[in-house]
Amino acid sequence: MTAVTHHTAPTRFVEAEDVRYAYRRLGSGGEVPLLLLQHFTGNLDNWDPALVDALAADREVILVDYPGVSSSTGTPATTVAEMARQMITFTVALGLSRVDVLGFSLGGFVAQDMALVRPRLIRRLVLAGTGPKGAPGMHGWRKDIETHARAEEPTGEDLLYIFFAHTETSQAKGVEFLGRFLQRSDDRDVPSSLRSRDAQYDAVLEWGIPDHSALQRLTGIQCPTLVIQGENDLMIPTKVSHLMAGLIPDARIRIYPDAAHASLFQYPTEIAKDVTEFLG
Repeated sequence: MTAVTHHTAPTRFVEAEDVRYAYRRLGSGGEVPLLLLQHFTGNLDNWDPALVDALAADREVILVDYPGVSSSTGTPATTVAEMARQMITFTVALGLSRVDVLGFSLGGFVAQDMALVRPRLIRRLVLAGTGPKGAPGMHGWRKDIETHARAEEPTGEDLLYIFFAHTETSQAKGVEFLGRFLQRSDDRDVPSSLRSRDAQYDAVLEWGIPDHSALQRLTGIQCPTLVIQGENDLMIPTKVSHLMAGLIPDARIRIYPDAAHASLFQYPTEIAKDVTEFLG
């Protein structure tokens, strides 16, 4: 029997609270499934196939579109708190009482809130290219990053600018990533809408309003946590990853060299190994 991969996993649907969630499941093994939460405007096919397949070699992996994003129906959330509750509803709809969660960028915001409001749901947490609520430098993105991130018709050049370090070596790894994530042709997810883009940016801005007291929320995360970041993230300052790792009681941090926001797409094999070891 041919193994199911990122390129061949069928898109499935589950309904809960008037939302039809689009998701994919692949892989087997592991103590609990690993739920992957996507970045700003990202959908099922914006994950790096090399990362997903490497993670799915040792455990079950679940990808999902947020409500109102790409193939999921419903209204896109305008706050991270609402997105977290939507993802909790999704886990209930699938009958999952315990999961590991990897949240990338905006997905990392959502994962933090899930860990705080449903501490018994999440066994282990991976926060990649993300930051805590209210931290310095989190209230929106600098102008050049915002321009590329909010492009009405995003291009590969936009992703390279946002996700990868502005060095020859990192950009070359970015080109390799673009080749991988464009390979799936059958049952490909539809692009996210401008409506969902604007709703998600509202959520990003609300999350980033400066609030020193909000940082204390991190001390309430009870599960073991791995923080992953590139050494020079242009979208979410790398320094706030160190802040998260210092405030979450049981956290460790791994910084990847010559990388920016999407270190997990630049080093998919290495990061899958590190994540698998942590989850194990």
